[in-house]
Amino acid sequence: MSNKYNSLNTIKHLWPFISPYKKALIVAIFALLLNAATDATLISLTKPLLDNGLMDKNYELLIFFSIGIIVLIALRGLSNYCSTYCLSWLSGKVITRFRQLIFNHLLKSPISFINKNSVGELVTVITYNTQLLSKASSDALIILVREIAYAIGLCIVMFYGNWKLALVLIFIVPFVIYIAQFIAKRFRHALVSMQKGIGDITTAADEMIKGHKEILIFNAQHYEKNNFYSINKFFRRSILKIILVSGLSTPIIQLIATLALGFILYLVASQALEITPGSFTVVFSAMVAVMRPLRELTSVHLELQKGSVACESLFGLLNTPLEVDNGTVELTQINGDIVFDHVTYTYPTNNIPSLKDISFKIKRGETVALVGRSGAGKSTIASLLPRFYDISEGEILIDSNNIKEYTLKSLRDQIGYVSQQVHLFNGTIADNIAYGAKNRYSRQNIIEAAKQANAMEFIDKLENGIDTQIGDNGILLSGGQRQRIAIARVLLRNNPILILDEATSALDNESERLVQQAIENLQKNRTSIIIAHRLSTIEQADRILVIDGGELVEEGNHRTLLSQNGIYASMYQLQFNS
Repeated sequence: MSNKYNSLNTIKHLWPFISPYKKALIVAIFALLLNAATDATLISLTKPLLDNGLMDKNYELLIFFSIGIIVLIALRGLSNYCSTYCLSWLSGKVITRFRQLIFNHLLKSPISFINKNSVGELVTVITYNTQLLSKASSDALIILVREIAYAIGLCIVMFYGNWKLALVLIFIVPFVIYIAQFIAKRFRHALVSMQKGIGDITTAADEMIKGHKEILIFNAQHYEKNNFYSINKFFRRSILKIILVSGLSTPIIQLIATLALGFILYLVASQALEITPGSFTVVFSAMVAVMRPLRELTSVHLELQKGSVACESLFGLLNTPLEVDNGTVELTQINGDIVFDHVTYTYPTNNIPSLKDISFKIKRGETVALVGRSGAGKSTIASLLPRFYDISEGEILIDSNNIKEYTLKSLRDQIGYVSQQVHLFNGTIADNIAYGAKNRYSRQNIIEAAKQANAMEFIDKLENGIDTQIGDNGILLSGGQRQRIAIARVLLRNNPILILDEATSALDNESERLVQQAIENLQKNRTSIIIAHRLSTIEQADRILVIDGGELVEEGNHRTLLSQNGIYASMYQLQFNS
């Protein structure tokens, strides 16, 4: 375990999140102390109740005690309610703030980070780990404040009852400390395993739901069932280890405390000590009662271990680098001239560059197509312009300025992006077309964009029109319909630069025709970069760049490239002769 996130340091890391609500924390601590004091006071009343009340038949004192006990029980209940409410309110605030911070951090994280982490792991951090950290911290606070105060109160009560018998308690403490350390060391590993198991279960469930069609068509139900069984089994064993380790403390502490009680009874039975019934009862009762705080104090290490594991993952995520946004220029109005000047880029997970010394220019309003084999580097070029990734060498310029000089927000406001894998959000068609800018556009603006994208052709047939709910990731729409909504989304914003990343490659002929018409509407008066698999869709492009192995190997219009009998000509003949 790292020193940064060990037990008590977890609370130090949490303090900046707790401090804004410290009034609630102070009230909770006061209530916990009051709760412990009332419990200890109730036990201490045993001695005068027996020795002075019952033995001396002092009925007035008994009546006074009965009223006092009622008041103490009421205070006990009130303090318990107050501490529980304040800590729940406090932990709720901390959880909410933590989750928002993590969500905001992920929103600003680079795509490379999102790509190399599974959805299950990230969702687990947002949901489970935040809850675990808050609960562990509040539980640890309850144990540390109430149980320590209660144990101290019981010690005072025991010494008040009979100081000689109370000394027996001193011999218990070293054993309790040793047990707490022994169990805590073995608890962390089991907790980390359980945390991983939760992430694996979330990932497996997410993949099963999203890939349900593929599972059915490939008859992979048996494989998925066995895979999930293994993950589930690993998680069950992790839980069992936690229960096994944490469950050791209770019987061991009870055994040690029982031996101490037995020793007290032996001393009394052997008449080694002179003691009144009230003194014996109060010491005996306090000794029995002290078993609870001793047992709980051993578990505080376990709670802090839970908090430290959760803290490590949460702050570890919050410490990951965000997108680099050092630009100072707000890009508000551009011509749309683009230059790639000796650009080289290598993905973080690769050793071989995906792009090697690429250079080309695109003039304002020009349509340039990128073609090449799969993995040639076409999509990488498209991803570099909006700075989803930052280049290793060279420069990318828009209107003669390096794109790193522009703020990310203003740069991306100038770029419309339509990919093959369109992502739609769970909501209405109108919500998706106006996504991210709902308050900027009127309903008529949205409808007009849908018309230009040929989307009203199917929207008008729906019962609720543009207010139709489309389900998770637009599951209720066809591929062509989803593409047209994506195109409408870009048309609405009127971005001067357009990137189309194989936007028609997975469509049938009729859908492709409608989408292609929408794309032609979209390209008007825009600087366009089109990545195409079907060469028939880019024959009218002003220029075609052929990318092979991360390098620009051919450049020209459709006719020029055919006449060269190079890679483009081979690809064209292969497609139209098949």
